[in-house]
Amino acid sequence: MASQRGESAAQDDTLTKPRRKGLDKSHYLYMAVIVAVIAGAVVGLLFPEFAKSLKPVGDGFVKLIKMMIGPVIFCTIVLGIGSIAKAATVGKVGGLALIYFMVMSTFALAIGLVVGNLIHPGEGLNLAPYDPNKKAAADSTVDFLMSIIPGDIPVLPTLFAAILVGFAVQKMGPQGAPILKTVGYAQALVFRILIMIMWLAPLGAFGAIAAVVGATGVQAIFSMFTLMAAFYITCALFIVVILGGLLKVVTGVNIFKLMKYLAREYLLIFSTSSSEAALPRLIAKMEHLGVSKPVVGVTVPTGYSFNLDGTAIYLTMAALFVANAMGTPLDLGEQVSLLVFMIIASKGAAGVTGAGLATLAAGLQAHAPQLLGGVGMIVGIDRFMSEARALTNFTGNAVATVLIGTWVKEIDGERVDRVLAGAEPFDEVTMLAGHGHGPAQETGSTPTPAAPATV
Repeated sequence: MASQRGESAAQDDTLTKPRRKGLDKSHYLYMAVIVAVIAGAVVGLLFPEFAKSLKPVGDGFVKLIKMMIGPVIFCTIVLGIGSIAKAATVGKVGGLALIYFMVMSTFALAIGLVVGNLIHPGEGLNLAPYDPNKKAAADSTVDFLMSIIPGDIPVLPTLFAAILVGFAVQKMGPQGAPILKTVGYAQALVFRILIMIMWLAPLGAFGAIAAVVGATGVQAIFSMFTLMAAFYITCALFIVVILGGLLKVVTGVNIFKLMKYLAREYLLIFSTSSSEAALPRLIAKMEHLGVSKPVVGVTVPTGYSFNLDGTAIYLTMAALFVANAMGTPLDLGEQVSLLVFMIIASKGAAGVTGAGLATLAAGLQAHAPQLLGGVGMIVGIDRFMSEARALTNFTGNAVATVLIGTWVKEIDGERVDRVLAGAEPFDEVTMLAGHGHGPAQETGSTPTPAAPATV
Protein backbone atom coordinates (compact mmCIF):
# COMPACT_ATOMS: atom_id res chain seq x y z
CA MET A 1 0.00 0.00 0.00
CA ALA A 2 2.79 2.36 0.91
CA SER A 3 4.45 1.75 -2.44
CA GLN A 4 1.17 2.38 -4.25
CA ARG A 5 0.73 5.64 -2.39
CA GLY A 6 4.27 6.58 -3.30
CA GLU A 7 3.63 5.81 -6.95
CA SER A 8 0.41 7.83 -6.95
CA ALA A 9 2.17 10.74 -5.30
CA ALA A 10 4.89 10.58 -7.94
CA GLN A 11 2.24 10.57 -10.66
CA ASP A 12 0.59 13.61 -9.08
CA ASP A 13 3.96 15.38 -9.08
CA THR A 14 4.40 14.68 -12.76
CA LEU A 15 0.98 16.18 -13.45
CA THR A 16 1.49 19.31 -11.42
CA LYS A 17 5.08 19.88 -12.53
CA PRO A 18 5.41 20.32 -16.30
CA ARG A 19 8.42 18.59 -17.80
CA ARG A 20 11.40 20.67 -18.65
CA LYS A 21 11.96 21.07 -22.34
CA GLY A 22 15.04 22.01 -24.25
CA LEU A 23 15.45 25.34 -25.92
CA ASP A 24 12.96 26.00 -28.68
CA LYS A 25 14.29 26.89 -32.12
CA SER A 26 13.12 30.48 -31.64
CA HIS A 27 15.50 30.78 -28.68
CA TYR A 28 18.44 29.93 -30.92
CA LEU A 29 17.28 32.54 -33.42
CA TYR A 30 16.93 35.08 -30.61
CA MET A 31 20.43 34.38 -29.31
CA ALA A 32 21.86 34.45 -32.84
CA VAL A 33 20.36 37.91 -33.43
CA ILE A 34 21.85 39.20 -30.17
CA VAL A 35 25.28 37.86 -31.10
CA ALA A 36 24.94 39.32 -34.60
CA VAL A 37 24.02 42.77 -33.28
CA ILE A 38 26.98 42.81 -30.88
CA ALA A 39 29.34 41.52 -33.57
CA GLY A 40 28.05 44.08 -36.07
CA ALA A 41 28.57 46.92 -33.61
CA VAL A 42 32.13 45.73 -32.82
CA VAL A 43 33.04 45.38 -36.51
CA GLY A 44 31.55 48.80 -37.23
CA LEU A 45 33.63 50.44 -34.51
CA LEU A 46 36.91 48.62 -35.26
CA PHE A 47 36.76 48.34 -39.07
CA PRO A 48 34.44 51.13 -40.27
CA GLU A 49 35.39 50.97 -43.96
CA PHE A 50 34.90 47.21 -44.15
CA ALA A 51 31.66 47.53 -42.19
CA LYS A 52 30.26 50.00 -44.72
CA SER A 53 30.78 47.43 -47.47
CA LEU A 54 28.46 45.04 -45.59
CA LYS A 55 25.43 47.24 -46.19
CA PRO A 56 24.16 45.11 -49.14
CA VAL A 57 23.79 42.20 -46.69
CA GLY A 58 21.26 44.16 -44.68
CA ASP A 59 19.64 45.54 -47.83
CA GLY A 60 19.19 42.03 -49.20
CA PHE A 61 17.36 40.92 -46.07
CA VAL A 62 15.11 43.99 -46.20
CA LYS A 63 14.34 43.21 -49.83
CA LEU A 64 13.25 39.69 -48.84
CA ILE A 65 10.91 41.15 -46.22
CA LYS A 66 9.66 43.67 -48.78
CA MET A 67 8.87 40.79 -51.16
CA MET A 68 6.40 39.36 -48.63
CA ILE A 69 4.54 42.60 -47.86
CA GLY A 70 1.85 42.20 -50.52
CA PRO A 71 0.87 38.59 -49.69
CA VAL A 72 0.89 39.30 -45.94
CA ILE A 73 -1.34 42.37 -46.28
CA PHE A 74 -3.77 40.68 -48.69
CA CYS A 75 -4.29 37.52 -46.62
CA THR A 76 -4.57 39.23 -43.24
CA ILE A 77 -7.01 41.90 -44.44
CA VAL A 78 -9.30 39.43 -46.26
CA LEU A 79 -9.39 37.12 -43.24
CA GLY A 80 -9.67 40.09 -40.89
CA ILE A 81 -12.82 41.40 -42.57
CA GLY A 82 -14.28 37.89 -42.54
CA SER A 83 -13.48 37.62 -38.83
CA ILE A 84 -15.21 40.91 -38.09
CA ALA A 85 -18.35 39.56 -39.76
CA LYS A 86 -18.21 36.38 -37.69
CA ALA A 87 -17.52 38.19 -34.42
CA ALA A 88 -20.33 40.68 -35.02
CA THR A 89 -22.87 37.87 -35.37
CA VAL A 90 -22.19 36.82 -31.79
CA GLY A 91 -24.18 39.84 -30.68
CA LYS A 92 -23.54 42.53 -28.13
CA VAL A 93 -20.31 40.96 -26.84
CA GLY A 94 -18.67 40.76 -30.28
CA GLY A 95 -19.73 44.24 -31.34
CA LEU A 96 -18.65 45.81 -28.04
CA ALA A 97 -15.33 43.96 -28.16
CA LEU A 98 -14.55 45.15 -31.68
CA ILE A 99 -15.39 48.77 -30.87
CA TYR A 100 -13.18 48.63 -27.76
CA PHE A 101 -10.32 46.99 -29.69
CA MET A 102 -10.38 49.60 -32.45
CA VAL A 103 -10.45 52.48 -29.97
CA MET A 104 -7.60 51.11 -27.84
CA SER A 105 -5.43 50.17 -30.83
CA THR A 106 -5.88 53.64 -32.31
CA PHE A 107 -5.08 55.18 -28.92
CA ALA A 108 -1.92 53.04 -28.64
CA LEU A 109 -0.81 54.05 -32.15
CA ALA A 110 -1.34 57.70 -31.24
CA ILE A 111 0.72 57.27 -28.05
CA GLY A 112 3.56 55.82 -30.12
CA LEU A 113 3.46 58.89 -32.38
CA VAL A 114 3.43 61.28 -29.43
CA VAL A 115 6.39 59.60 -27.70
CA GLY A 116 8.28 59.34 -30.99
CA ASN A 117 7.85 63.05 -31.62
CA LEU A 118 8.99 63.87 -28.08
CA ILE A 119 12.23 61.87 -28.06
CA HIS A 120 13.08 62.07 -31.82
CA PRO A 121 14.78 58.64 -31.96
CA GLY A 122 17.37 58.18 -34.68
CA GLU A 123 17.82 61.91 -35.23
CA GLY A 124 21.20 62.95 -36.59
CA LEU A 125 22.20 59.63 -38.15
CA ASN A 126 21.42 60.79 -41.73
CA LEU A 127 21.63 57.34 -43.26
CA ALA A 128 21.61 57.08 -47.06
CA PRO A 129 19.85 54.26 -48.90
CA TYR A 130 22.08 51.78 -50.69
CA ASP A 131 22.46 52.61 -54.37
CA PRO A 132 23.73 49.61 -56.38
CA ASN A 133 24.41 51.85 -59.42
CA LYS A 134 27.23 53.75 -57.70
CA LYS A 135 29.82 50.99 -58.21
CA ALA A 136 28.42 48.87 -60.99
CA ALA A 137 31.68 47.13 -61.85
CA ALA A 138 32.66 46.29 -58.29
CA ASP A 139 29.16 45.29 -57.24
CA SER A 140 28.21 43.10 -60.20
CA THR A 141 27.89 40.03 -57.97
CA VAL A 142 25.77 41.98 -55.49
CA ASP A 143 23.57 43.24 -58.32
CA PHE A 144 23.11 39.71 -59.60
CA LEU A 145 22.14 38.36 -56.19
CA MET A 146 19.76 41.28 -55.59
CA SER A 147 18.10 40.69 -58.97
CA ILE A 148 17.19 37.13 -57.93
CA ILE A 149 14.85 38.41 -55.22
CA PRO A 150 11.43 39.22 -56.77
CA GLY A 151 10.21 42.77 -56.78
CA ASP A 152 7.62 43.98 -54.30
CA ILE A 153 3.88 44.36 -54.92
CA PRO A 154 2.43 47.88 -54.50
CA VAL A 155 0.93 48.13 -51.02
CA LEU A 156 -2.00 50.53 -51.38
CA PRO A 157 -3.54 48.79 -54.44
CA THR A 158 -3.10 45.47 -52.63
CA LEU A 159 -4.81 46.88 -49.54
CA PHE A 160 -7.69 48.22 -51.62
CA ALA A 161 -8.11 44.93 -53.48
CA ALA A 162 -8.02 42.98 -50.19
CA ILE A 163 -10.76 45.15 -48.69
CA LEU A 164 -12.96 44.64 -51.76
CA VAL A 165 -12.36 40.87 -51.74
CA GLY A 166 -13.04 40.68 -48.02
CA PHE A 167 -16.41 42.44 -48.25
CA ALA A 168 -17.33 40.50 -51.41
CA VAL A 169 -16.65 37.17 -49.68
CA GLN A 170 -18.61 38.40 -46.66
CA LYS A 171 -21.63 39.18 -48.87
CA MET A 172 -21.49 35.69 -50.39
CA GLY A 173 -22.50 34.16 -47.08
CA PRO A 174 -22.01 30.38 -46.79
CA GLN A 175 -20.73 30.23 -50.37
CA GLY A 176 -17.77 32.37 -49.34
CA ALA A 177 -16.65 29.97 -46.60
CA PRO A 178 -14.48 27.83 -48.95
CA ILE A 179 -12.81 30.99 -50.25
CA LEU A 180 -11.98 32.14 -46.72
CA LYS A 181 -10.65 28.67 -45.95
CA THR A 182 -8.43 28.80 -49.03
CA VAL A 183 -7.15 32.25 -48.07
CA GLY A 184 -6.46 30.86 -44.60
CA TYR A 185 -4.28 28.13 -46.10
CA ALA A 186 -2.56 30.72 -48.28
CA GLN A 187 -1.91 32.85 -45.20
CA ALA A 188 -0.37 29.86 -43.42
CA LEU A 189 1.93 29.35 -46.43
CA VAL A 190 2.87 33.03 -46.56
CA PHE A 191 3.72 33.10 -42.87
CA ARG A 192 5.72 29.90 -43.20
CA ILE A 193 7.82 31.56 -45.91
CA LEU A 194 8.16 34.65 -43.70
CA ILE A 195 9.38 32.51 -40.80
CA MET A 196 11.94 30.90 -43.11
CA ILE A 197 13.15 34.35 -44.15
CA MET A 198 13.43 35.42 -40.52
CA TRP A 199 16.08 32.75 -39.98
CA LEU A 200 18.31 35.03 -42.05
CA ALA A 201 17.69 37.84 -39.54
CA PRO A 202 21.07 37.37 -37.78
CA LEU A 203 22.88 37.82 -41.12
CA GLY A 204 20.73 40.82 -42.06
CA ALA A 205 21.13 42.38 -38.62
CA PHE A 206 24.90 41.91 -38.70
CA GLY A 207 25.25 43.62 -42.08
CA ALA A 208 22.84 46.46 -41.27
CA ILE A 209 24.23 47.25 -37.81
CA ALA A 210 27.86 47.00 -38.96
CA ALA A 211 27.21 49.39 -41.86
CA VAL A 212 25.34 51.90 -39.70
CA VAL A 213 27.89 51.87 -36.88
CA GLY A 214 30.72 52.05 -39.42
CA ALA A 215 29.17 55.16 -40.94
CA THR A 216 27.99 56.96 -37.79
CA GLY A 217 30.04 55.48 -34.94
CA VAL A 218 28.74 55.29 -31.37
CA GLN A 219 25.79 57.57 -32.16
CA ALA A 220 23.96 54.69 -33.89
CA ILE A 221 24.29 52.47 -30.81
CA PHE A 222 23.05 55.29 -28.59
CA SER A 223 20.07 55.94 -30.88
CA MET A 224 19.03 52.27 -30.85
CA PHE A 225 19.28 52.07 -27.07
CA THR A 226 17.23 55.27 -26.80
CA LEU A 227 14.46 53.75 -28.94
CA MET A 228 14.43 50.50 -26.96
CA ALA A 229 14.39 52.26 -23.58
CA ALA A 230 11.64 54.65 -24.69
CA PHE A 231 9.58 51.75 -26.03
CA TYR A 232 9.86 49.73 -22.82
CA ILE A 233 8.97 52.75 -20.68
CA THR A 234 6.02 53.61 -22.94
CA CYS A 235 4.66 50.06 -22.76
CA ALA A 236 5.02 49.99 -18.96
CA LEU A 237 3.23 53.32 -18.57
CA PHE A 238 0.51 52.22 -20.99
CA ILE A 239 -0.16 49.08 -18.92
CA VAL A 240 -0.05 50.73 -15.51
CA VAL A 241 -1.61 54.12 -16.24
CA ILE A 242 -3.96 53.59 -19.21
CA LEU A 243 -5.03 49.96 -18.84
CA GLY A 244 -4.71 49.99 -15.05
CA GLY A 245 -6.67 53.22 -14.69
CA LEU A 246 -9.44 52.05 -16.98
CA LEU A 247 -9.65 48.70 -15.19
CA LYS A 248 -9.82 50.36 -11.76
CA VAL A 249 -12.48 52.89 -12.77
CA VAL A 250 -14.77 50.40 -14.54
CA THR A 251 -14.36 47.26 -12.42
CA GLY A 252 -12.50 48.28 -9.26
CA VAL A 253 -9.85 45.60 -9.97
CA ASN A 254 -6.21 46.44 -9.27
CA ILE A 255 -4.01 45.95 -12.34
CA PHE A 256 -1.11 44.66 -10.22
CA LYS A 257 -3.29 41.94 -8.66
CA LEU A 258 -4.43 40.85 -12.11
CA MET A 259 -0.81 40.76 -13.33
CA LYS A 260 0.22 38.72 -10.28
CA TYR A 261 -2.58 36.26 -11.11
CA LEU A 262 -1.15 35.95 -14.64
CA ALA A 263 2.50 35.75 -13.51
CA ARG A 264 3.12 32.27 -14.91
CA GLU A 265 1.78 33.36 -18.31
CA TYR A 266 4.12 36.36 -18.28
CA LEU A 267 7.09 34.03 -17.77
CA LEU A 268 5.90 31.87 -20.66
CA ILE A 269 5.53 34.91 -22.92
CA PHE A 270 8.90 36.31 -21.90
CA SER A 271 10.62 33.01 -22.72
CA THR A 272 8.94 32.66 -26.14
CA SER A 273 8.62 36.37 -27.13
CA SER A 274 5.06 35.64 -28.28
CA SER A 275 1.72 36.11 -26.54
CA GLU A 276 0.24 33.32 -28.72
CA ALA A 277 1.91 30.72 -26.50
CA ALA A 278 -0.29 31.78 -23.58
CA LEU A 279 -3.61 31.93 -25.49
CA PRO A 280 -5.12 28.68 -24.12
CA ARG A 281 -3.99 29.52 -20.59
CA LEU A 282 -5.49 33.01 -20.76
CA ILE A 283 -8.85 31.53 -21.81
CA ALA A 284 -8.75 29.06 -18.93
CA LYS A 285 -7.65 31.63 -16.37
CA MET A 286 -10.24 34.23 -17.40
CA GLU A 287 -12.98 31.60 -17.02
CA HIS A 288 -11.56 30.64 -13.61
CA LEU A 289 -11.46 34.32 -12.66
CA GLY A 290 -15.24 34.57 -13.03
CA VAL A 291 -15.83 35.86 -16.57
CA SER A 292 -18.55 33.86 -18.37
CA LYS A 293 -17.44 31.30 -20.93
CA PRO A 294 -19.22 32.95 -23.92
CA VAL A 295 -17.58 36.33 -23.19
CA VAL A 296 -14.13 34.74 -22.85
CA GLY A 297 -14.68 32.63 -25.96
CA VAL A 298 -15.39 35.71 -28.08
CA THR A 299 -13.19 38.38 -26.50
CA VAL A 300 -9.86 36.58 -26.06
CA PRO A 301 -9.45 34.99 -29.52
CA THR A 302 -10.75 38.09 -31.30
CA GLY A 303 -8.49 40.30 -29.20
CA TYR A 304 -5.44 38.30 -30.25
CA SER A 305 -5.99 39.58 -33.79
CA PHE A 306 -7.53 43.00 -33.23
CA ASN A 307 -6.28 44.23 -29.84
CA LEU A 308 -2.54 44.67 -30.38
CA ASP A 309 -1.64 47.59 -28.13
CA GLY A 310 2.07 46.75 -27.85
CA THR A 311 2.41 46.15 -31.57
CA ALA A 312 0.64 49.45 -32.29
CA ILE A 313 3.05 51.42 -30.10
CA TYR A 314 6.00 49.62 -31.71
CA LEU A 315 4.88 50.30 -35.29
CA THR A 316 4.55 54.07 -34.93
CA MET A 317 7.68 54.55 -32.81
CA ALA A 318 9.76 52.38 -35.16
CA ALA A 319 8.43 54.24 -38.22
CA LEU A 320 9.44 57.61 -36.72
CA PHE A 321 12.84 56.17 -35.76
CA VAL A 322 13.51 55.05 -39.35
CA ALA A 323 12.31 58.38 -40.78
CA ASN A 324 14.55 60.39 -38.45
CA ALA A 325 17.54 58.07 -39.03
CA MET A 326 17.21 58.52 -42.80
CA GLY A 327 17.15 62.31 -42.36
CA THR A 328 13.59 62.69 -43.74
CA PRO A 329 11.25 63.12 -40.74
CA LEU A 330 7.54 62.68 -41.45
CA ASP A 331 5.31 65.75 -41.21
CA LEU A 332 2.01 65.69 -39.29
CA GLY A 333 -0.10 64.80 -42.33
CA GLU A 334 2.16 61.86 -43.22
CA GLN A 335 2.09 60.67 -39.61
CA VAL A 336 -1.72 60.72 -39.50
CA SER A 337 -2.03 58.84 -42.80
CA LEU A 338 0.57 56.34 -41.55
CA LEU A 339 -1.49 55.88 -38.37
CA VAL A 340 -4.64 55.17 -40.39
CA PHE A 341 -2.77 52.65 -42.54
CA MET A 342 -1.32 50.88 -39.49
CA ILE A 343 -4.79 50.61 -37.90
CA ILE A 344 -5.92 48.52 -40.88
CA ALA A 345 -2.72 46.70 -41.82
CA SER A 346 -1.76 45.53 -38.32
CA LYS A 347 -4.87 43.37 -37.83
CA GLY A 348 -4.47 39.63 -37.99
CA ALA A 349 -0.68 39.40 -37.95
CA ALA A 350 -0.15 38.85 -34.25
CA GLY A 351 2.18 36.22 -32.88
CA VAL A 352 4.03 35.47 -36.11
CA THR A 353 7.78 36.06 -36.31
CA GLY A 354 8.45 38.82 -38.83
CA ALA A 355 4.82 39.90 -39.33
CA GLY A 356 5.31 43.12 -37.37
CA LEU A 357 8.44 43.88 -39.39
CA ALA A 358 6.53 43.26 -42.64
CA THR A 359 3.70 45.55 -41.50
CA LEU A 360 6.21 48.28 -40.62
CA ALA A 361 7.87 47.91 -44.03
CA ALA A 362 4.44 48.04 -45.70
CA GLY A 363 3.58 51.32 -43.98
CA LEU A 364 6.88 52.90 -44.95
CA GLN A 365 6.65 51.67 -48.52
CA ALA A 366 3.12 53.07 -48.88
CA HIS A 367 3.99 56.52 -47.53
CA ALA A 368 7.73 57.00 -48.02
CA PRO A 369 9.40 54.25 -50.09
CA GLN A 370 12.79 55.92 -49.74
CA LEU A 371 12.77 55.02 -46.03
CA LEU A 372 12.77 51.25 -46.55
CA GLY A 373 16.56 51.19 -46.40
CA GLY A 374 16.38 52.11 -42.71
CA VAL A 375 14.37 49.03 -41.79
CA GLY A 376 17.67 47.14 -41.56
CA MET A 377 18.41 48.92 -38.29
CA ILE A 378 15.09 47.78 -36.85
CA VAL A 379 15.93 44.16 -37.75
CA GLY A 380 18.77 44.24 -35.23
CA ILE A 381 16.73 45.54 -32.31
CA ASP A 382 13.31 44.11 -33.21
CA ARG A 383 13.86 40.98 -31.12
CA PHE A 384 14.88 43.08 -28.13
CA MET A 385 11.50 44.80 -28.21
CA SER A 386 9.42 41.69 -28.93
CA GLU A 387 8.98 40.78 -25.24
CA ALA A 388 7.54 44.20 -24.38
CA ARG A 389 5.23 43.97 -27.40
CA ALA A 390 3.98 40.52 -26.43
CA LEU A 391 3.51 41.36 -22.73
CA THR A 392 1.59 44.53 -23.58
CA ASN A 393 -0.64 42.71 -26.09
CA PHE A 394 -1.35 39.95 -23.56
CA THR A 395 -2.15 42.35 -20.72
CA GLY A 396 -4.41 44.38 -23.01
CA ASN A 397 -6.44 41.28 -23.87
CA ALA A 398 -6.71 40.21 -20.22
CA VAL A 399 -7.94 43.67 -19.21
CA ALA A 400 -10.34 43.78 -22.17
CA THR A 401 -11.91 40.47 -21.10
CA VAL A 402 -12.60 41.74 -17.58
CA LEU A 403 -13.90 45.09 -18.88
CA ILE A 404 -16.26 43.58 -21.45
CA GLY A 405 -17.48 40.99 -18.94
CA THR A 406 -18.34 43.87 -16.61
CA TRP A 407 -20.06 45.94 -19.29
CA VAL A 408 -22.31 43.06 -20.40
CA LYS A 409 -22.79 41.92 -16.77
CA GLU A 410 -21.31 38.48 -17.41
CA ILE A 411 -18.76 38.40 -14.58
CA ASP A 412 -18.89 37.18 -10.99
CA GLY A 413 -17.43 40.07 -9.01
CA GLU A 414 -17.21 38.16 -5.74
CA ARG A 415 -15.33 35.32 -7.41
CA VAL A 416 -12.93 37.83 -8.98
CA ASP A 417 -12.09 39.15 -5.52
CA ARG A 418 -11.57 35.66 -4.10
CA VAL A 419 -9.39 34.50 -6.99
CA LEU A 420 -7.20 37.61 -7.02
CA ALA A 421 -6.85 37.37 -3.23
CA GLY A 422 -5.53 33.82 -3.60
CA ALA A 423 -8.50 32.13 -1.92
CA GLU A 424 -9.28 30.08 -5.06
CA PRO A 425 -5.99 29.32 -6.85
CA PHE A 426 -5.98 28.17 -10.46
CA ASP A 427 -5.58 24.40 -10.88
CA GLU A 428 -2.73 23.71 -13.30
CA VAL A 429 -3.89 20.11 -13.80
CA THR A 430 -6.87 21.36 -15.82
CA MET A 431 -4.40 22.68 -18.40
CA LEU A 432 -2.21 19.56 -18.46
CA ALA A 433 -5.15 17.19 -18.91
CA GLY A 434 -6.03 18.74 -22.26
CA HIS A 435 -2.38 19.29 -23.28
CA GLY A 436 -2.93 23.03 -22.85
CA HIS A 437 -5.81 23.32 -25.33
CA GLY A 438 -8.80 21.99 -23.45
CA PRO A 439 -10.30 25.31 -22.32
CA ALA A 440 -9.95 26.81 -25.76
CA GLN A 441 -11.94 23.96 -27.25
CA GLU A 442 -14.64 24.19 -24.61
CA THR A 443 -15.47 27.73 -25.57
CA GLY A 444 -16.68 26.55 -28.93
CA SER A 445 -14.90 29.35 -30.72
CA THR A 446 -11.81 29.50 -32.84
CA PRO A 447 -9.22 32.29 -32.70
CA THR A 448 -9.93 34.84 -35.40
CA PRO A 449 -7.99 34.57 -37.62
CA ALA A 450 -5.72 32.12 -35.79
CA ALA A 451 -4.04 30.42 -38.71
CA PRO A 452 -0.75 32.29 -38.00
CA ALA A 453 -0.77 31.03 -34.41
CA THR A 454 -0.82 27.41 -35.56
CA VAL A 455 2.12 28.10 -37.86
